[in-house]
This record gives sequence, C-alpha cells and structure tokens, in this order.
Amino acid sequence: MTVANQLTIQPLQNVHDRASFQCGLEALDNYIKRQAKQDVKRRISRVFIATFPANPANIMGYYTLSALAIDLAHLPKHLIKKLPKHPIPAALIGRLAVHHNAQGQGIGKMLLVNAIKRTLAISDDLAIYAMVVDAIN
Repeated sequence: MTVANQLTIQPLQNVHDRASFQCGLEALDNYIKRQAKQDVKRRISRVFIATFPANPANIMGYYTLSALAIDLAHLPKHLIKKLPKHPIPAALIGRLAVHHNAQGQGIGKMLLVNAIKRTLAISDDLAIYAMVVDAIN
C-alpha cells in the first residue's frame, strides 16, 4: 500500500493546520495559510485537503476547485464550430500542492484523480464542458 492510498481527502476545516504547510513554492504556501479559508467562506473556491486519518491536522497536500467560463477565443478553431457562441462552462483546478516532506510519493496524482472524480460526480447535474488546470510548474 502506498502512502497516497493511506490518505483521506476532505474539504478544508478548522482542524487542519494550515500554518505549518510547506510545499516549497511561496505562492502555494501563502495561499493555504492566508487566503484559502476566505475563498471558501466567500464561495470563490473549494479547498480539499489530503491528510492521514490518524493525524487529520497535518496537511499532506491540497487542491482547489472552482467554476470557470472559457471564452471561445481560447479554444481550437475545430471545436468552436460545434459550440454555442458564448463562454463555455468548465471546472478549474486553480492550485495543487504537496507538502515538501511528501513529494514524490504519488500524493499529487491522487489529488488530481480526486478532483477529476469529484467533477465527474457533479457533471450529471451541472454542465461542465472541460476541466482546466492552472499549473505553476
């Protein structure tokens, strides 16, 4: 069993120790420490946290999920012909980070798969044409 298989993923909660999270990229570290809780409260994005069940406060990784409208100008011409002439609904993985002590153990892949599954689960009730990943690196 891999380390990633032992983790649970749940929405951001007060029990999660955001202050001690470090992935090595200042923008992602600062987001979880200073902005994530506000974004959830304002309904800007949802933040999902990977933790070990035995230590739920310790954040091993996280990702954000939100809605997005894609302007047709950003799509390939062969797709535009088949679409209505207004922005297209999509899901956005805006941030994805793994704690520096857990990098290289499959946690990032697990978070990505979870985001895709979560999006597919609501796609029967909410139209989602595409999934966009806003990657830093």
